[in-house]
Amino acid sequence: MLSIVNLRQGVNVSAITTPLTEWEHVQPAAARRLLTGAIAAFAERGFQATTTRDIASRAGMSPAALYVHYPSKERLLFEISLYGHRAALEMLASAGGDSPAERLRAMIAAFTAWHAEHHTIARVVQYELAALTAEHLAEVATIRRSISAQVEQVLTDGVADGSFRVDDLPGTTLAVLSLSIDVARWFDPARRAQPDELGSLYGELALRMVRA
Repeated sequence: MLSIVNLRQGVNVSAITTPLTEWEHVQPAAARRLLTGAIAAFAERGFQATTTRDIASRAGMSPAALYVHYPSKERLLFEISLYGHRAALEMLASAGGDSPAERLRAMIAAFTAWHAEHHTIARVVQYELAALTAEHLAEVATIRRSISAQVEQVLTDGVADGSFRVDDLPGTTLAVLSLSIDVARWFDPARRAQPDELGSLYGELALRMVRA
């Protein structure tokens, strides 16, 4: 059976929407096909409307084969959510800069581009959380709080050095992150705006929201 450890090892943000061969860290191959099939199904139909037959058919397998690798449809959602949130956190934490303004711009630009480039899995990890069990939701929520803490700390640093004016740190943190997250809901690769371009735009918009 596929374990969470398999997904935590070798996390590669660029693998999230790249071809199946890029998911080699998810073993065995049948579990990998089920995982990518579930991502596509959940993003297209939503968790509740997706059946195990939908997932298995996308993987070229029988519905019964799913339970060989995953105990439930919800467990698949949890594995996807955990992996996606950890990848996003690593990406956000890697954004640098010499000042709070530069860090905020870089963080929001990267976070926005990530949600555009990886919009399929982002739709699942951001909008299907209510389907997780209480235990699994709590684990994912811990990562989400870490994501928020990254941005709130930068805002706090900017207030401290006088470059930002923020009266409500938690509320502003939520607003800034929501800009990036919502991109996954509407992004279409056929649009003229590309992920990096959206990232640059949203990074600047975030700065305008908080400049003193």
